Amino acid sequence: MTEVPPYERPVNMMFQSYALFPHMTVDANVGFGLRQEHLARAEIRKRVAEMLDLVRMAPYARRKPHQLSGGHRQRVALARALVKHPKLLLLDEPLGALDKKLREHTQFELVNIQERVGVTFVMGTHDQEEAMPMSTRIAVMDAGRILQVATPATVYEFPADRFVVEFIGSVNMFEGRVAEPTQEGLLVRSADACCELWLQHAQPVAVGTPVVVALRPEKVQLSVEPLVPGPNRITGVVTEIGYLGDVSIYHVRLPNGKVVQAQVTNWERLTQSPVTWDQQVYLSWEPSSGIALSV
Repeated sequence: MTEVPPYERPVNMMFQSYALFPHMTVDANVGFGLRQEHLARAEIRKRVAEMLDLVRMAPYARRKPHQLSGGHRQRVALARALVKHPKLLLLDEPLGALDKKLREHTQFELVNIQERVGVTFVMGTHDQEEAMPMSTRIAVMDAGRILQVATPATVYEFPADRFVVEFIGSVNMFEGRVAEPTQEGLLVRSADACCELWLQHAQPVAVGTPVVVALRPEKVQLSVEPLVPGPNRITGVVTEIGYLGDVSIYHVRLPNGKVVQAQVTNWERLTQSPVTWDQQVYLSWEPSSGIALSV
């Protein structure tokens, strides 16, 4: 494509601001690119009608952008980008102008439309909650460098480095040194975690190697009953509680002052949490939950 003029490339773009022409109706906005190509009027009407049906905007064809909601404008911008049948569609923060509930609904609409039209979507976003459910592959970038390209599950569960693990989702980080490498995993001594950390690890690492152990909050089990001392078991005091409805977030301060996050699913209907502020609690997790990253 390097030698092909931009206006001849089979690529289209959906802008963050949608960039609809305010003086044009919905159907005129969608058909603008086709008119620029001097297609027959009958062909333009046919393709515009098909695209408006696809995004469920046919009843609004004669309205202008200022008469539409944010979600409707987003659909019009998508229809305009797809009507020329591009091979590649670039989306720049396509859901950034929508409120949270509409954004979540539109994510699945975009995925369904993409599957139906068969066009490759490349979406740029800084919002991991937007990227994760919409992607088949994610590329995490820092300062223009691609750090990891993988499926959403692989990026989240097996990040390539410290930047990726901190960028995607919440995480607890413990610094330490490898004390005992085996075929089954690693034993890491960590003053940061106030306990020994036992991890399942694919490759042996030399004794004394400094590592950072990453642990997602949802992997942490919280108990008010004392646990048998051992690896992956720590004690602390609850300093903050965040009730989000489906889950609760607990900030637990360890004896060394470090704060660890634990996310607990609210399986049962609660009017009052069984755990309260300044209460001593006990945290634990499975060896498969931690991730060892090089420093």
